[in-house]
Amino acid sequence: MTDFTDSAARATELRKQIDQHNYRYYVLDEPAIPDAEYDRLFNELRAIEEQFPELVTQDSPTQRVGSEPSPSFSQVQHEVPMLSLANAFSDDDLYDFDRRVRQRLSGDRKIEYVCEPKLDGLAVSLLYENGALVRGATRGDGATGEDVTSNIRTVRNIPLKLQGSGWPQVLEVRGEVYMPRRGFEQLNERAREEGSKSFANPRNAAAGSLRQLDSRITAQRPLEFCAYGYGRVEGGELPDNQHEILLRVRDWGLKINAEMRLVDSVQGCLDYYRMLGEKRDTLAYDIDGIVFKLNSLEQQKVLGFVARSPRWAVAFKFPAQEEMTELQDVEFRVGRTGAVTPVARLRPVSVGGVTVSNATLHNMDEIERLGVMIGDSVVIRRAGDVIPQVVQVVLERRPEGARPIPVPKLCPVCGSDVERTQIVKRSKGRETYTEGSVLRCVGRLTCQAQVKQAIIHFVSRRAMDIDGLGEKSVEQLVDHQLVHSPADLFRLKADDVLTLEGFAELSANNLIDSINASRQPSLARFVYALGIPDVGEETAKLLARAFGSLEWISKALPEVLVYLPDVGGEVAHEIHAFFDDEHNQQVIKQLRANGVDVQEEGSLAPEFAASVSFAEFIARLEIPYVASTSAERLAKSFGNLQQLIEADWLDLKQVDRLNDKAIKSLRGFFQDTENRQRAEAIEAQLREFGMHWESPRAKADSLPLAGQSWVLTGTLETFSRDVAKEYLESLGAKVAGSVSARTHCVVAGPGAGSKLARAEELKVPVLDEQGLLDLLAKNAILV
Repeated sequence: MTDFTDSAARATELRKQIDQHNYRYYVLDEPAIPDAEYDRLFNELRAIEEQFPELVTQDSPTQRVGSEPSPSFSQVQHEVPMLSLANAFSDDDLYDFDRRVRQRLSGDRKIEYVCEPKLDGLAVSLLYENGALVRGATRGDGATGEDVTSNIRTVRNIPLKLQGSGWPQVLEVRGEVYMPRRGFEQLNERAREEGSKSFANPRNAAAGSLRQLDSRITAQRPLEFCAYGYGRVEGGELPDNQHEILLRVRDWGLKINAEMRLVDSVQGCLDYYRMLGEKRDTLAYDIDGIVFKLNSLEQQKVLGFVARSPRWAVAFKFPAQEEMTELQDVEFRVGRTGAVTPVARLRPVSVGGVTVSNATLHNMDEIERLGVMIGDSVVIRRAGDVIPQVVQVVLERRPEGARPIPVPKLCPVCGSDVERTQIVKRSKGRETYTEGSVLRCVGRLTCQAQVKQAIIHFVSRRAMDIDGLGEKSVEQLVDHQLVHSPADLFRLKADDVLTLEGFAELSANNLIDSINASRQPSLARFVYALGIPDVGEETAKLLARAFGSLEWISKALPEVLVYLPDVGGEVAHEIHAFFDDEHNQQVIKQLRANGVDVQEEGSLAPEFAASVSFAEFIARLEIPYVASTSAERLAKSFGNLQQLIEADWLDLKQVDRLNDKAIKSLRGFFQDTENRQRAEAIEAQLREFGMHWESPRAKADSLPLAGQSWVLTGTLETFSRDVAKEYLESLGAKVAGSVSARTHCVVAGPGAGSKLARAEELKVPVLDEQGLLDLLAKNAILV
């Protein structure tokens, strides 16, 4: 009796919690717990009801699909219910599903499954009449949804009119509205810049965007739709299987998932699950599992439905990538640039199959945005190899003893002062400084943490590639005061190394040999190894290819650096500030004095010769009221910068459609001595580098792939994709990470997946590895 009474009380409490979480998740779009925690609550309630069937109530979450629709929209009755799917969490669960299917279809020998990624978005129904979109609705509770037609019409990849012909007079297409990861990051970045609330995850962003009362807001959000099924069909017929239906829907202009596959066994389902699990983190969108559906509609009909879900489909969930745990403390780590970063110490929790006890909090601004305190229950997210991060505070569980996170005043490593740095922004030709959130130790190389991290980066594989120097060895070198900067590595002798723990005569000599072998790095490797803030491997390659010498990179003004593709104002400032620093100049001199011979091209890359026009130069000065159109007219009216500087009011009035505000702004700008001298210095450097509009222009055909975008996918046997990328870049190509309509060619090796499928869909030319080798040989890259 006690078990029954306790179970009844627990079931009542679970229903109350689940209903509240359903309301937060579906109606308010403000989930308080991760999906994995919700699944545990739901499964616990279902287990109690299976043990004590008399405890089942009509309003139990196990007896209905979802929750009530938002009252902010008119309601839509789904003539064909939009049911949810049963879940599988293990291989055994999937085998059980397949066994039940085969038992109920005992007379059918051939069983096929359609496999699709389970997109993490918002399920919707699109109703087409005579090929025209007449209604869009959310799933709601499965029987009743919300009419969001005005918002649905703003989703760019949803056709307002079906393409082709042969569609039924009435066709209801069902699918998922979601937000790609890149769009999500850009949306949150804008929110942070505007000081508004950011979204916890792409699913929240998609749901919140689609359920805006003002459809103009929805129109600004990067939403996409992907079809996965159908509902109501009248006045026509569809194919007799799921796979062909989706292909037909695609023909009519609706997107389906490029990863969809048809398999003929449960083993095929498991292989697909594992394959997509491995590439999950490389997809452009979030998925939380795989959906497996019987392909045959006749077989679907035979199996039918249970109260909550169809018997012919199942969702095999991936291990949770979000979990809830307790933030027990916050420590601060010091990086190679002196950044003091908060790290959350957590009660260990398994996230996506990995035990997590630490997570990043990014910076103090993020701590303030989250409102997190020591002792809070927090939601942790982990995606692949990305460092786990705290994404949400569960305020309902905040304990009375929760403590604010103190801002450190002294460096936890060296005791030097910690200051909040200024982030450089560009505004109308002048540098303005906005207080940022990055804390920095001012101890520089008196701080051992910064020295150690700088050297660890310097010797890493993609930098100077010095084998045998791991973190422990670097720490010993610094602790024993054998090394004070990267330059000291090149003065080491084997006898010095023998004093370190873990080194014998052979390993010490091997390390010295490795150091000596690195004395002639390419310019790109050397620039990357220097550890310039915000300069990654790709930016280092760009700088090396563009300028050809360390001298030009080190003297380049920020206003000249921004003429390079993908180099923004903040990165340009970091590069200039690094080389302008006296200590960094000294380290580079010591490196060269100690025998480091950087391999340089010594000249400007041909594609940048005479690449800056006078009009672009004027526009880049960011003079108030002088936009690109006005800059074009000014460039035509004045032959050079000096004439523009000396122009008086009457001269400027002769410029076509240049208004008085622009004239006043121009004269004021150049009358300021600092502005004038800065403009002259920029022009002088453009001329020196050969980027000036009057410089001799390189032949357009000097690089055969100039202006082309290429993509590499799959595995190459002759050399790595990194090497292939360098070869293509040397021919002028830009090597991108994704395929688009602007892609010139895709190189596909064995194992190529979604990028190859996308190329075929867009009819982009595809080369195999031999085709790439032939191209390189033709252009004398390979002999």
